[in-house]
This record gives sequence, structure tokens and C-alpha cells, in this order.
Amino acid sequence: MKYLILLRKSEYGYDVHVPALPGCHSQGDTEPEALENVKDAISTYLGMEADESHGAEVREVEVTIA
Repeated sequence: MKYLILLRKSEYGYDVHVPALPGCHSQGDTEPEALENVKDAISTYLGMEADESHGAEVREVEVTIA
């Protein structure tokens, strides 16, 4: 599976965020390191989501905005 990422260079290295997975982010001293690290972060995030949703019922709700 592929995910879009936001890669930002900072004075400390590279920050990576995954907009489709709230709270999923990583970093690295170099761009290649940051990209490898975010792959691990995505795998960990998805594993945790699978564990937390075990036995859960999926539903949909509608919200009206006034």
C-alpha cells in the first residue's frame, strides 16, 4: 500500500508526516533515513490500529453543521 507523506527539511534533519494516518510521523538526520523511519512508523501505526479495532463494530454517523 502507498501513502502520501509530507517531507520537510529542518535545521535538525527531516520531518515526515502521513496525513492519512493522524499522529503518524517520524524523522531522520538524512532524507533516506527519514523515509525508512516513516515506513516503520506506518507499519507500527497500522498494527496498533488492527489491535485496537479487533472485535469492534464499524458504523457511520451523520453530523449536521449549523
